[in-house]
Amino acid sequence: MNDRHRQTGFARRTILAAGAAGTLALATGCGTGKTGASDAKEGTGTPKPGGRLRAAFAGGGAAETLDPHAANLFVDAARAKALFDKLADFGADLAPVPRLAERWEPNETLDTWRITLRKAAFHDGRPVTAEDVLYSYRRIADPKGTFRAKASLEPIDLSASRAVDASTVEFRLKRPYAEFPNTLAAFGAYIVPKDAASFDRPVGSGPFAFVSFTPGSSLLVKRNEAYWEGAPHLDELEFVIAAEESARVSALLGGQVDYAHELTPASARAHEGKGRIQVVRLPGSAMQGFVMKTDRPPFDDKRVRQAFFLIADRKELLDGALSGAGEMGNDLFGKGCQYYAAGLPQRTQDLERARALLKEAGAEGLKVTLDTAPAATGFVEAAGIFKEQAAKAGVTVEVKVGNKDTYWKDILSGGTFASYRSGAMPIESHISQRLLTGSTTNATKWQHKDFDDLYQQAQCTRDEKERAALYERMQRRLHDEGGFLIWGFADWIVATSPKVRGVSKTAPANTLDWARFDRTWLA
Repeated sequence: MNDRHRQTGFARRTILAAGAAGTLALATGCGTGKTGASDAKEGTGTPKPGGRLRAAFAGGGAAETLDPHAANLFVDAARAKALFDKLADFGADLAPVPRLAERWEPNETLDTWRITLRKAAFHDGRPVTAEDVLYSYRRIADPKGTFRAKASLEPIDLSASRAVDASTVEFRLKRPYAEFPNTLAAFGAYIVPKDAASFDRPVGSGPFAFVSFTPGSSLLVKRNEAYWEGAPHLDELEFVIAAEESARVSALLGGQVDYAHELTPASARAHEGKGRIQVVRLPGSAMQGFVMKTDRPPFDDKRVRQAFFLIADRKELLDGALSGAGEMGNDLFGKGCQYYAAGLPQRTQDLERARALLKEAGAEGLKVTLDTAPAATGFVEAAGIFKEQAAKAGVTVEVKVGNKDTYWKDILSGGTFASYRSGAMPIESHISQRLLTGSTTNATKWQHKDFDDLYQQAQCTRDEKERAALYERMQRRLHDEGGFLIWGFADWIVATSPKVRGVSKTAPANTLDWARFDRTWLA
């Protein structure tokens, strides 16, 4: 989560932002549960202080901003993590981990939560207070704003919430919410000073402090000696922009950067084990699959959806679309996450049963259009592979390649069958944002009142074991008749120079220990 400074001629000259990258919403998964200091052990040797680390990311062009509430790309999140803090963040299993919040406690009815802040200071020396927290959340939730975390904060009644004292915030909620700490860890929910209006020279409470910024080119930050979790090892951290993956890899091989974010499986294979760079695979970071719209033919018949579950050869999809860089899915989101229904049997291809289900549904000789686009790694390849698999069950799939720039908006309400990838979030958030009747990003159009009621029951349940049982009931229903055909969980791949130490090998993208540059050092 943290970073450093210094502007170089290379950032301006060689690494140019030629286009936007995929957003954070499109990468995710869960892992082993390791967080924080444990990952320092993944490096070798004693951390060495000093030096400047240069990290190359895809960028967003000249319109880039350091406003942490406006973050959308991976580079935005990494820069925000360097400069700012949230009240909580997600561990590798997507359970919330305290950050600026030292602890949290609900009332008996789970509709009021008290947050106790730890002792932390902004870069200008002012303490982080409850008023800063309320100002930040009200800014994010402003109806006139377009900040991404707004939806996550919707359960909070901010007009009724208050600062009990300088280090205590009382959040009043609109309804019981057992998983409220997920809101504290939401993407983009960073705490800024209560008078922050401009972010040209941002003041945060993160491990690095601002030095200089050129949108679309570089950000330079320096070590925050007074950071509440301990000063970073590095003196400086510089984020540089390289829009194309090939440019990031070339810069790393040429010694112009020390860290390259988001490599393709093909690049990783080409360079892994040859000594010039270190390839780091963050397991299970990106859910990959297809969405079937359950409110329209042919997928309004659950037997057709069940047939498509059985058509998929998940290993062939994983090997063919992702070069085997990941693990098979089981038509459920969040493999390895807290509350994941790991006890359900792994679904395998069964073409005979698929054909029988289609016949029962009166869908023999079915023809469907599969929408896809080069909007994410493996999308077009997976669509072609599934087309061949479906043909073996008597289903004709027409692959339609759309516009990658408008793809996510296009498939949200249009079409019936589409390629899909998801970003990191808890299973609870996946359900609330994508699977309830009122969910704004419900791409499968799954709308069932009894399912909504189960979710609300879970949020009124204090006991974690009882809540887990409710989540399992919801997942069993989705596994049997839902609209997500989840065939895999892709590794997220980054690479470093051989001299970089302390990079987590277990933290999926979007979690606490991803891009933790305050924990890295140069050997």
